[in-house]
Amino acid sequence: MKLWKRNAVVVAIVLFVCMAVYLNWSYSQDPGESAGVGKTLGEAALVGGTEKDPVLGEGDLTVGEGTTVTEDNYFASARLNRQQARDSALSLLRQAASEEGVDQSVKDEANETIQTMASTTVSEAQIENLITAKGYSDCVAFISDNSISIVVGATEGGLTTSDTAKITDIVMGETDFTAGQIKIIEAN
Repeated sequence: MKLWKRNAVVVAIVLFVCMAVYLNWSYSQDPGESAGVGKTLGEAALVGGTEKDPVLGEGDLTVGEGTTVTEDNYFASARLNRQQARDSALSLLRQAASEEGVDQSVKDEANETIQTMASTTVSEAQIENLITAKGYSDCVAFISDNSISIVVGATEGGLTTSDTAKITDIVMGETDFTAGQIKIIEAN
């Protein structure tokens, strides 16, 4: 019974992470955006208006007076998807750790996973801040167990070898990943 509960928690976490990766991929592969159809956050400055939310679809996005929508759609949706997946997994882990009658090893494993998620979140934020401090327009980092993917905002001339070296140096300084475990992608 104990093994089953532990496996159920692990499967739920993996499912949420996979769902977040799929949603992230599907938003970045949206054919309407690449064809110039639809509205992208960052293309409009709305003041006191109501618009359809491109991420949520049917719901309305109400923008209060003096509020300007400026966040790039890819980076905003990637961060949102990553945070939602983590929030769901965190909720399940907290629930598993707080249930009465649960074996102490399951509680310990859930608490260890929560600490790992917190550490990963801090590392991603530090990497993103350091990369944007180097002059890149925006960046989002995704840390997994054995690799890290960095998506950087498009530059005028594209990413150069020097850019890749700077980003790799930042990631290696903040994590234990080797250069071979770092994947750098330029967003279009």
